[in-house]
Amino acid sequence: MKIVASTRLTRAQKAMDESRNYGQTSNQVFENAETKALDDKKTLIVVASSDKGLCGGIHSGLSKATRRLLQTHSNADIVVLGEKVKAQLSRVHPELITLSFANVCKDIPTFADAQAIADQIALLPTDYASVKVLYNSFVNAQSYEPTTIEAFSEEAITQSANISAFEIDDEALANLREYSLANNLYWAMAEGHACEISARRNAMENASKNAGEMINKFQILYNRQRQAAITGELVEIITGATASADM
Repeated sequence: MKIVASTRLTRAQKAMDESRNYGQTSNQVFENAETKALDDKKTLIVVASSDKGLCGGIHSGLSKATRRLLQTHSNADIVVLGEKVKAQLSRVHPELITLSFANVCKDIPTFADAQAIADQIALLPTDYASVKVLYNSFVNAQSYEPTTIEAFSEEAITQSANISAFEIDDEALANLREYSLANNLYWAMAEGHACEISARRNAMENASKNAGEMINKFQILYNRQRQAAITGELVEIITGATASADM
């Protein structure tokens, strides 16, 4: 499984780099426009996870980060991608989960997958001030950390300080908002997928190492017990021979 995960990690990192370029370029528009999230409405937290286990604490780390985020955004709803984090959050905040998706990120995510999820989020009846996409950011092959990307609402984009410099038509603002949300979801899903594959490879490597140490430990114990049995038999033979000679 370690060899298979290593092969998949190379492909996942390539997709992650491509999605990161798209996401960062898209967000530069809002950075230059000085777009800020509004505080007068609810916040939507999208947690990008998956359905698979055997990858260490990658899912529990997202659950803890979500709970920390809810402490500062108490008036928030949750959308969960993947069954693992959904099961964990359902035990503490089941009333906040408004939408969930299964069988996502089981393979390398595509922009079409992110666009389909963004379309479903756009159909939610609540008007959210901002959408925070929470995902595992790939640091290196050994570590990752929960990170948040901001996807702004159409009203927040309209009220940006420097949005007029881009000469965007009012009719295109809704499309820009949906496109940026899909871009951020694609970025989060691809990077989270790479983190999951990397964590699974490390978990399998640690499992193999622990199994090897356990085998060596029991091999030494077996050899000691076998040697003790042989020594006991030799002592009995020598004692019996000595007793026969004395008679």
